[in-house]
Amino acid sequence: QVQLVESGGGLVQPGGSLRLSCAASGFTFSSYAMSWYRQAPGKERELVARINSGGRTYHTDSVLGRFTISRDNAKNTLYLQMNSLKPEDTALYYCARRTLLGEEDYWGQGTQVTVSS
Repeated sequence: QVQLVESGGGLVQPGGSLRLSCAASGFTFSSYAMSWYRQAPGKERELVARINSGGRTYHTDSVLGRFTISRDNAKNTLYLQMNSLKPEDTALYYCARRTLLGEEDYWGQGTQVTVSS
């Protein structure tokens, strides 16, 4: 069965860095686009970044230049490198598999990122 397991979250000071990982199993990882989303308390879930099967990436404006999505198909793992973190980046971060129809069909359980001094 499809499984997505995030890790790498934690508490970090403003300006710090974290790298999130999403270990995928149960499907041909290299064939799918993958996404990172986040949801802060009281806010709607929002797309952070996306990478397609060919490696083309998209980053939402609020993280452009600070976050980088990448993938290692040999390891079936999705990454999100987060630099210059701000308090407003505090959220639960999820990875998700994206179908060819343009919908996310499987989600991980999330990993908490808290940016605070």
